[in-house]
Amino acid sequence: MRSILAALICAALVAAAAGTGSAFQPGDWYAGLVKPVGTPPNLAFPIVWTLLYIAMAVAAWLVWRVQGVGPALWLFGIQLTLNAVWSPVVFGAHRLDLGLLVIAALWLALAATLRAFAHARPLAAGLLVPYLIWVSYAAWLNAGLLVLN
Repeated sequence: MRSILAALICAALVAAAAGTGSAFQPGDWYAGLVKPVGTPPNLAFPIVWTLLYIAMAVAAWLVWRVQGVGPALWLFGIQLTLNAVWSPVVFGAHRLDLGLLVIAALWLALAATLRAFAHARPLAAGLLVPYLIWVSYAAWLNAGLLVLN
């Protein structure tokens, strides 16, 4: 029963973070920006993020099952919070400059989370690798948008 509760909590927290992406969508402002080379079609973002959020929730749950709530999950919470903040900053406030700072902090927090997860449960760390790759790519896109606009 505790494992099911942990899974539900992990899923709910990740879903809450994902909700900011739904609440703060790119819209007309983003559509009018000059995009860097390599920007994927808009349809790619919800597909990729859905898969990443599922992997994130599963990874957190795997670590919770091994360690309980501890430093690794606190790091996960920090990176999840930064993840949730990026969309309101960029798509809500239209601040590409602050968005780049948020995503840089997210990348660092995520790298630390991945390392902590690797010590707790290597599979959990492996589930976060695509997320780190995507955040790296998203940081590059954010930087490109900032430079071009």
